[in-house]
Amino acid sequence: MDDLLNLIEPARSIIAARISLVPRIALILGSGWSELADNLDNPVVVPYTDIPGFPPTTVVGHRGELVIGVLAGQPVAVMRGRFHFYEGHSMQQVTFPVRVLRALGCTTLLATNAAGGLHADWSVGDLMLITDHIFLPGLAGHHPLRGPNDERMGPRFPAMVGAYDRELMRLACAAADDLGILLREGVYLMLSGPAFESSAELRMCRLLGADAVGMSTVPEIVVARHMGMRCMGLSLITNLALADGPPANHQEVLDAGKSARPRVTALIRAILERMDRTATIPTSPDRP
Repeated sequence: MDDLLNLIEPARSIIAARISLVPRIALILGSGWSELADNLDNPVVVPYTDIPGFPPTTVVGHRGELVIGVLAGQPVAVMRGRFHFYEGHSMQQVTFPVRVLRALGCTTLLATNAAGGLHADWSVGDLMLITDHIFLPGLAGHHPLRGPNDERMGPRFPAMVGAYDRELMRLACAAADDLGILLREGVYLMLSGPAFESSAELRMCRLLGADAVGMSTVPEIVVARHMGMRCMGLSLITNLALADGPPANHQEVLDAGKSARPRVTALIRAILERMDRTATIPTSPDRP
């Protein structure tokens, strides 16, 4: 963990040297969500390749850049693409950006993803508010908190009950209602990927109580909670993951994201507008 702390500071300092505000809200944009970053005021773009510890992204639809600016009146740091366990990264590498964003000043994480919907009466393009998660790779030992713990970063045994902030969920539901957007609610189950699930695996997901299935998000939520950040998760249903349905493919994920772009952008902006703005936007990036 000491080695991790030594890696965080160089990454934080490189980002901080390029910006004139301290972001308080971190957004991770998954497949179908990345165009949201085009809406920032006064954006500063930092390619992942310029940040120590950030490997280049390899997934189509993930831009691989950090964008810092103001969105809906809030100072934000937007990850335009994430790292996945299936790309060959360790869980510690997958979640390293969250630790850097916390050191940069972010106290809230809004994580988004593309997911397969596990209900036949759902539709491609639906949005789902994540109310809880099932972390199968973590339960099998691939956990971002595995190894020595440093109490300066968080507790040895952080609780995951209530990981998704109730107040943020309330704001999201109110925002969706005002916009007339159907916002489903459910449990997100993470599998490691990269293969899409078999019919038997999809039946297992339903038996476990999942409503959507994907290959990301939960490690970042776990690490954010380890560091005391407030968390919210949103899934864009990009395919129906049904045991008796057609096989999934990545192109339909990208197509669903493109068609949902206006609703995705409107919902995130409306959520941010409802969040607390009493804290002023700091002008010094030197301290988190």
